[in-house]
Amino acid sequence: MFEWIADPNAWLALGTLTILEIILGIDNIIFLSLVVAKLPKAQQNKARRIGLSAAMLMRLILLASITWVIGLTKPLFTLSEHAISTRDLILFFGGLFLIWKSTKEIYDSIVGDENYHSSHVSSFASAIIQIMLLDIIFSLDSVITAVGLSDHLFIMMTAVIVAVGVMMFAARPIGEFVNNYPSVKMLALAFLILVGVTLMLESIQVQVPKGYIYFSLFFSISVESLNWLRSRKKMHE
Repeated sequence: MFEWIADPNAWLALGTLTILEIILGIDNIIFLSLVVAKLPKAQQNKARRIGLSAAMLMRLILLASITWVIGLTKPLFTLSEHAISTRDLILFFGGLFLIWKSTKEIYDSIVGDENYHSSHVSSFASAIIQIMLLDIIFSLDSVITAVGLSDHLFIMMTAVIVAVGVMMFAARPIGEFVNNYPSVKMLALAFLILVGVTLMLESIQVQVPKGYIYFSLFFSISVESLNWLRSRKKMHE
């Protein structure tokens, strides 16, 4: 079980997998932040912990059921010469849910009255259910990536645990940053719509390089940060 400790390639795989798990968890954290923001302040930290713990548990269970996960990629039927598998269906409907949820949030932010944020509060159970539904989608993508990069179950599980630990540390400041700045929140919602479209495209075997998607998010947030710094400087002049 621990023979990999003396193998440099195993450590490289662990480092690579951990970084990938963190990157793939960015959209998870953004969605979690938006859902948790609807809860009363007293429940938000608890919801973050439960949501991220559920994400870690889901990934570990799927990793322990690798044979079943691989089976999800087997074709169920053919549609316009494209073989459709269970994984494709999960990605398609997961992407559809993300697009619907993000579009609804944008609509509510634009047309809602000034008392909207104080009156429109989700129930704790509803927030956790939404988080877990998306955890299934993101976990599936994450696990399939992990299986393709390593054949050591312990390495894959260690990478997941370390990545979720980093996400738990970062979730609160990221969530507060997103929710304190309306323009950043709008960027985050637009990013989730983009992720939803990507998931739907992947369900029909159209591969979109995720590097471009994450780069567009970081670039947009960088520009917004520069605008924020400029505004602060003008305020102090």
